[in-house]
Amino acid sequence: MATILGHHHISMISKNAKKNDEFYRETLGLRRVKKSVNQDDPSMYHLFFGDLVGSPGTGLTFFEIPMVGRTHRGTNAITLIGLFVPSVDSLVYWKNRFEELNVKHNEISRYAGREALAFEDPEGLRMILLNSDGEEVPNFWTTWDNSNVPIEHQILGMGTIEITVKNAGKLVKTLTEIFGFVVRERNEEQILLQSIEGQGFGEILVKELDGPSEKPGRGSIHHLALRAKDDEELAYWDEQVKQRGFHSSGVVDRFYFKSLYFRESNGILFEIATDGPGFTVDADVKTLGEKLDLPPFLEERRQEIENRLEPLD
Repeated sequence: MATILGHHHISMISKNAKKNDEFYRETLGLRRVKKSVNQDDPSMYHLFFGDLVGSPGTGLTFFEIPMVGRTHRGTNAITLIGLFVPSVDSLVYWKNRFEELNVKHNEISRYAGREALAFEDPEGLRMILLNSDGEEVPNFWTTWDNSNVPIEHQILGMGTIEITVKNAGKLVKTLTEIFGFVVRERNEEQILLQSIEGQGFGEILVKELDGPSEKPGRGSIHHLALRAKDDEELAYWDEQVKQRGFHSSGVVDRFYFKSLYFRESNGILFEIATDGPGFTVDADVKTLGEKLDLPPFLEERRQEIENRLEPLD
């Protein structure tokens, strides 16, 4: 039986790749594991940040759109990204770090049953650090020795992802009936679901909110990708999505993984992505993310693509 193994990556919109790159590498201490381009529009950067090799479940990815405007907040959007850190001491470390580096943040509080520290990146993307406090995380998540953040406080990977919609029932039905998510907690304000019961690395917090839909811009979240083990399971999910009446993109080969895309009833865009082959398929671990990597079908256009991109380093 096919199983959603947790989150795979999450993709956002940035107005300025250079500033984005600086924040996620220098401030958050993540590794840039792939410097590439949007495969559907190679004129824009697509940057991937994560652990040592950008393991599934650690990936924060950004499309650069220089002409994009600001985000108009609203409903029917992915509204918050949870990131696990090892301990409450880590939250204190990050609070002090944010104060020193003038990063907008709140006080340490609680979120989804965990101690937490909310903050924003320079473009207003909303994130929250979560104390994993010994919770099980995938054993292949690997810290990066060259990070400027001490290993004992490094961001581990993705935790709870918050989605705000007009019709929570429809989203919950899609997640539970198609993808096998289980409801961990439910109250009048929110519903907490997990792809694998008891595992926070595949957790989605659904909130219901009426009103205007969000108008995306810089600092908004484009889509959430969920993990599928392999091509066989991806084909299974493609069939399940279609049987439930949703339009599927069909399987798309992204070279580093294979994917499918669909929108659920509130308009939230989901991707289902395979674990492999991964970001080391065309790069050595030691030099990962240093040069511009292109999928084979774009390689013959390398000079043209490089000429249109502003260098990041």
